[in-house]
Amino acid sequence: MVSSKTKDLERASRMFHALADETRLQIIDCLLESEQCVCDLTDFLHIGQSRLSFHLKILKDAGILKDRREGRWIYYSLDPDTIEELQEFVGAIKGRSRRLRATSRSCD
Repeated sequence: MVSSKTKDLERASRMFHALADETRLQIIDCLLESEQCVCDLTDFLHIGQSRLSFHLKILKDAGILKDRREGRWIYYSLDPDTIEELQEFVGAIKGRSRRLRATSRSCD
């Protein structure tokens, strides 16, 4: 049986892997204010639709993006629950690093 903590770490790993690319970070930056359709994202990022679709799929598979269809258009937006989850994970790391700094000892 896989522990809950192991599942959480696997999920965090998938999310951070998806974030480890400049183009995908630019996509997220474009979506911070509002949802965007693929045509707007290709214009903002100056990349082709097939390359953009590749990156959108990685972000969507990691749960960072969600999409909705309106007619023939697909609009992408950030998933607020996943963004909150990422913030909590980073916050836990920050809290632990502060405690480690406060209790670290020298090997002198």
